[in-house]
Amino acid sequence: MQSLALTTDLYELTMMAGYYTAGLVAPATFELYVRELPPNRSFLVAAGLEQALDYLEHLRFTSDDIAHLRELPALQGVRRDFFDDYLPRFRFTGEVWAVPEGVPLFPPAPLLRVTAPMPEAQLVETALLALVAFQTSVASRAARMVEAAAGRSVVEFGARRAHGLEAAVLAARAAYIAGCESTSNVEAGRRFGIPVSGTMAHSWVTAFPTEEEAFHQFAEVFGERTVVLLDTYDTVAAARSVAASGMKPAAVRLDSGDVVALSREVRAILDGAGLQATRIFASGDLDEWRIAAILAAGAPIDGFGVGAALSTASDAPSLGAVYKLVEIERGGASVPVMKRSPGKATHPGRKQVWRRFGRDIAAEDVIELADASVPDAPPGRHEPLLVPVMRAGRRDQQVRPTAELRARSLTEVARLPRDVRRLAEAAPYPVRIGPALQRAIDALR
Repeated sequence: MQSLALTTDLYELTMMAGYYTAGLVAPATFELYVRELPPNRSFLVAAGLEQALDYLEHLRFTSDDIAHLRELPALQGVRRDFFDDYLPRFRFTGEVWAVPEGVPLFPPAPLLRVTAPMPEAQLVETALLALVAFQTSVASRAARMVEAAAGRSVVEFGARRAHGLEAAVLAARAAYIAGCESTSNVEAGRRFGIPVSGTMAHSWVTAFPTEEEAFHQFAEVFGERTVVLLDTYDTVAAARSVAASGMKPAAVRLDSGDVVALSREVRAILDGAGLQATRIFASGDLDEWRIAAILAAGAPIDGFGVGAALSTASDAPSLGAVYKLVEIERGGASVPVMKRSPGKATHPGRKQVWRRFGRDIAAEDVIELADASVPDAPPGRHEPLLVPVMRAGRRDQQVRPTAELRARSLTEVARLPRDVRRLAEAAPYPVRIGPALQRAIDALR
């Protein structure tokens, strides 16, 4: 496996070397969370945990890594034993608590809590933020698109718009976890067991002398799985050609033009030819708002392909996630710490998030110190969101099938209040600070 030890910011390594030199190697706790929801998002969906745990479990410094670090000007003053003794033996030995993938949550609740010797807990900041924040942002937006589609299928189509090939694969994974039906990315399908789907491109149609021949040749190869792209020349004429050809394609795709008007015309043409089972699939710069508008207009669309809006999480690509120190051991005792920076203050201490349910619908979340008792007011059933996923540097549980994560996400998002899930003017979900945490905050202030 390729070493990922240097896929981090330089200051993680300078601080790590500094902690080691100063003897500051006692356990510390960091929490990864989002300060506030991005505009037009009303909830988040946790994702990326599997890749985060895999990174932690395999984190090593190779001899090449160490040789490179020795040459960095910023590390020239570091003691030789840091390179000779500490780095060759380095392993992540900490514990991790996390919100399971697919579970919705609300800032500033932590997605992830890491407790480890200070140099270890510090080093992993950059990688954990990159792995968890990106997939969480994609999953959160995908959940909105699935909600907007109102039972129609949503397919992730964004590999060619993603910021790199690995980003494309992980975006497909996150989108599927949040409820997308499939992806066009074959590697994501292979790696994570996600159903894959695809149609044809306009280049296929223009490669043949006539549109009719292009359609027939494709159908000769793919039979009942054929999906015909109608809008290369004239969408309505192409639909008539399909209807008159005797073909029975699984679906036709509209990728441009007035999708609402065209889908009505195409549906009438297909139905008139007895092709009621042929679905109409729409694509082309779609997002949750466009999907909702298309369906609100009564368009007979059966599914949607979404590209850049998913694979780049274009409305909130960085999500604003942070990774902050909340507790450190001093003199054998755990001491809560907090920042008081204007607009960037943190909450002290290791935390748990309790979700209160009423009639199986989420009513509120309470962010409380991890060792505090379960909230008892107001009454209701309380469930903890953070669960142990890694101890002593080894994961607690086997890798979950991606389909299982998807099923969990669909169930858990459906347990949120309907008005919280609305695309526009969603109701705010109640999140409050528990009494023990509030006392800790007041004491440090």
